[in-house]
This record gives sequence, structure tokens and C-alpha cells, in this order.
Amino acid sequence: MLDIHLPLMLFVLALFLTLLVVLNRMLFQPLLKFMDDRDRSIAKDLEAAKGLSGNSDELNAKAEENLSKAKSEAAAIRQKAIEEEKALAASKVETKQAELDKAYAEFTEKLASEKENLKNELLSQMPLFKESLKAKFSKL
Repeated sequence: MLDIHLPLMLFVLALFLTLLVVLNRMLFQPLLKFMDDRDRSIAKDLEAAKGLSGNSDELNAKAEENLSKAKSEAAAIRQKAIEEEKALAASKVETKQAELDKAYAEFTEKLASEKENLKNELLSQMPLFKESLKAKFSKL
């Protein structure tokens, strides 16, 4: 039924071993070399990324420090500007208050003089009023 041919088996074995050697040299060794190179490259890139992430942490800390300094400087400048504007506004208020006080004093003096003039004028007109009153009472 089944015939075993020893020369054919030896030929197939030799062909199989030859094919293994050829595939090992042409396919498996370059493939293994490529995979090893890729693993080394990935490991090297991971080390570089770790170094860069450590560096980025330092840079982030410096950036945060710079931001906090800038915010404090801005707050100081803003506070200084507010104080200057308050002082300017206070001086303007004082100046305007002084002007208003002066105008009020002038007004009260003028009012007092007009009051005195009106009083003098009324006193000078008093005899005429008395006579006109007498004339009116006499008509009644």
C-alpha cells in the first residue's frame, strides 16, 4: 500500500534542511535583527521621553513661578494706581470743597449785605408806610 522510498525521504529531508537554512539567513535573522533594533530604539526613546518629562516638570515649575511673580507685580501696580487715583480724587474733592466753601462764604456775605441794604431801605421807607397806613385807616 504505502511504499517508503528512502532516497525520496532523504531528498525531502535535505530539501527541508536547506529551506530552513535559507529561510533562517534570508528571513528569520533579518526579522529578528529588525525586532531587536526596534526594541532598542523604543527603549532609547522611552529614556529620552523620561528625561524630557523631568525637564518639562522643571519648566512648568518655573512657568508657574513666573506667573505668580507677574500676578503679584500686576496686583502691586494695580494697587499703586488705585491709591494714586484715590489721592488725586481726594485732592480734587478738597479743591472743589474749598471752592464751594469760598463761594458759600461769598454768598453769605452778599446775602448779609443785601439783607442790610433791604433793612436800610425798608427803614428809610418806613415813614411812607406809616403815612399810607394812616391814610388807609382813616378811609375806613
